[in-house]
Amino acid sequence: MRILVTGAAGFIGSALSKRLLARGDHVVGIDNLSDYYDVKLKDDRLANLEQYERFRFMRLDIVDGPAMERLFSDVKPQRVAHLAAQAGVRYSLVNPRAYIDSNLIGFMNILEGCRHHGVEHFVYASSSSVYGANTKLPFSVHDNVDHPVSLYGATKKANELMAHTYSHLYGIPTTGLRLFTVYGPWGRPDMSLFLFTRNILDGKPIDVFNYGNHRRDFTYIDDIVEGVERVIDDVAKPNDVWSGDCPDPGTSRAPYRLYNIGNHNPVALTRYIELLESYLGKKAIKNMLPMQPGDVTDTYADVDDLARDIGYKPSTPIETGISRFVDWYKDYYEVT
Repeated sequence: MRILVTGAAGFIGSALSKRLLARGDHVVGIDNLSDYYDVKLKDDRLANLEQYERFRFMRLDIVDGPAMERLFSDVKPQRVAHLAAQAGVRYSLVNPRAYIDSNLIGFMNILEGCRHHGVEHFVYASSSSVYGANTKLPFSVHDNVDHPVSLYGATKKANELMAHTYSHLYGIPTTGLRLFTVYGPWGRPDMSLFLFTRNILDGKPIDVFNYGNHRRDFTYIDDIVEGVERVIDDVAKPNDVWSGDCPDPGTSRAPYRLYNIGNHNPVALTRYIELLESYLGKKAIKNMLPMQPGDVTDTYADVDDLARDIGYKPSTPIETGISRFVDWYKDYYEVT
């Protein structure tokens, strides 16, 4: 298939592109190569993809509406995996406008491309952040999520609403994937595993928020990518028994679906740090801090729908995932 992957130089986008190329798809990847974090890391991810003749990269910003229209007209993708976004909960407190531009205006531009160019299936990254103030665990796509606690989470919730509208009005099959704390080799330097590893090796303190009392459903990158790949192939269908009298948030009478992709096994932050210390062979200096604005105490994914409909659920143990990340980090940064 011809598949458009947005955010192709990003952590998940590059890993997904590689997987699709390896199975024989033609992938057009776009990215604006923003300096939100180290651009060299993004360039190196792209270098891993350029060995494939079926890969074409274009440096484009999804916020640029005319450029997106030209892209869709030129490429005519059969399916779209939309992973480009302004990420990060804490950064949304500092630069909220970046989230409006990328996550709302950019998202609309991609939806318009799908609408006008016959895309067969639009798959996009949502986030566990949409669960916000919800405390019922595990988090289910069939629960109401109307109380976000960060602007990032609010924009992702808005994406789900926008996608549903286009599915309803124009019959575009759309599937939103609520991703839970993705980690692994080639990860994002602004995320905890990367930050902790760098500071522990440098002998600097690590910031441990909520005094280490967080639990997170850490999900290994390979598990995320396999889930996204399978969803791309399984085009969203209407739920024929959906009723507006008792509306199910996770499905619709339109061709619209939502899935959680998480490990379904929350791990205490303290355990996460212990494992990292073990693999690095070095103790962390911990700077214990209170809960940060926009954070939640626990995340825990109900993945029953994913397992039932797609025949898959993540399974990589945290011990295996952290070990693989440490091996990659030491090799990439030439740590002796």
